[in-house]
Amino acid sequence: MIYQLIARKEFTATLRDRRFVVAGLLVLLLLLVATWTGFRNYQLLAEKRAQANQSARAAWLGQPEKNPHSAAHYGTFAFRPKSDLSFLDFGLDTFTGSSVYLEGHRQNDAKFSAAEDATLLIRFGEMTVTFVLQLLIPLLIIFLCFAAFTQEREEKTLNMLLSQGAQVPAVFWGKVTGYALVIGLVVVPALVMAATLLFAQTGFQATPDTLLRLLLLAVLYALYFGLFIVGSVFVSARSRSSRASLLTLLSTWILACIVLPKAAANLGESLYKVPSRYAFQKQLEEDMEKGIDGHDPASARAKELEKKVLAQYGVDSVSQLPINFDGMVMQQGEEYSSKVYQKHFGELQKQFQQQNSLAAMTSFINPYLAVRDLSMGLSGSDYEHFLDFKDKAEAYRFAMVKQLNEEMMISSKTGDWEKTVSRDFWAKTPDFAYQLPSVGWVLSKKWLSLAAFWLFSGMLIISITLGLKRFVPINS
Repeated sequence: MIYQLIARKEFTATLRDRRFVVAGLLVLLLLLVATWTGFRNYQLLAEKRAQANQSARAAWLGQPEKNPHSAAHYGTFAFRPKSDLSFLDFGLDTFTGSSVYLEGHRQNDAKFSAAEDATLLIRFGEMTVTFVLQLLIPLLIIFLCFAAFTQEREEKTLNMLLSQGAQVPAVFWGKVTGYALVIGLVVVPALVMAATLLFAQTGFQATPDTLLRLLLLAVLYALYFGLFIVGSVFVSARSRSSRASLLTLLSTWILACIVLPKAAANLGESLYKVPSRYAFQKQLEEDMEKGIDGHDPASARAKELEKKVLAQYGVDSVSQLPINFDGMVMQQGEEYSSKVYQKHFGELQKQFQQQNSLAAMTSFINPYLAVRDLSMGLSGSDYEHFLDFKDKAEAYRFAMVKQLNEEMMISSKTGDWEKTVSRDFWAKTPDFAYQLPSVGWVLSKKWLSLAAFWLFSGMLIISITLGLKRFVPINS
């Protein structure tokens, strides 16, 4: 009974506080505007990429009759589609490329990120839904809860309440529940708006995977806000004054949401440095020509292949082969270059992942970093989703070039570079279609952040529960 009365009292009293009403309405307005603008931006980019993909496909199918190897150099594009929930969390989408040029002999990096056309203000972040959820609402919670206990102590009503038989845990959790209901009034309308926009976009036929991602996002942020509410009320209970409580909570917010993330990123860049573009490209070209680690140079590989193929067909020269030896050489070169690219890009990605691992380790003491990582993962806008797109685009490129090289091998003879294939052949190459990984894949990639968030939450609740048992009212 006491628990319910306190929850109702805090809920009612907060709604009567004009200061909170103004602040809450302002945050709600920002949240609704961010949801709408993010959705419109998502729609615009999705439409542009769909149109660009159609144009690239039409250009590929519209090629005239030509040599298959010329078609490999002509190439095509793979465009990364926007995930359905990326309008909630832009993540790294603003900074990673949106398309990859697919051609023979080369693995190109993704190009045309939104940040390339943005001003320097992009360095300060974007007004997105997650910016409001991860930074502004915790700040609103702090201003809502910092005087939860200190005000009653200063007004000499806390001891009176406890003397009437109210237990400290009931008072504490009653206040937490009341504040949670108030924060729900700010967050739920934006969540309903986001869900409505999402379902309308998909014709009210969203996939089960998308629905599960949205549900997990809602649960994640509910727990995140719960941590801030519980922690803020507990700090108020342990503080001697409202001023001390507010100062402690604001310092914690600045440290957790601003200082530690930047420090972890800077430390990661210092400890795990990546090579410059020039050094990376130079090493790549050397391994292509001289062989990986100086072994198996290009000339030796070509001679070994020629010797093997001549023996296989029982002839004395490549001109006597029933196939086009040039096409076979092209395919072997493609397979070898793929190994070189996998080696160097793998090492580069390892460096980036080591940099990110520092933030993941820091999330054991800072739930903001864990929530940020999980939010990007569930929204499909993190680094792992970008790498998945690049891997699938590369698999498509390799299969496309292999098909062209094999056609060159069987449709012409060695040295016949004038041999062409009909325009109907281009349709045999399927269109590139990127499939977003499942929720299970996301959670397997984010297990460290997930473990950190649950461990921090569990330790916080245990610490507060034990602290409440030893709670002694501080006399004003």
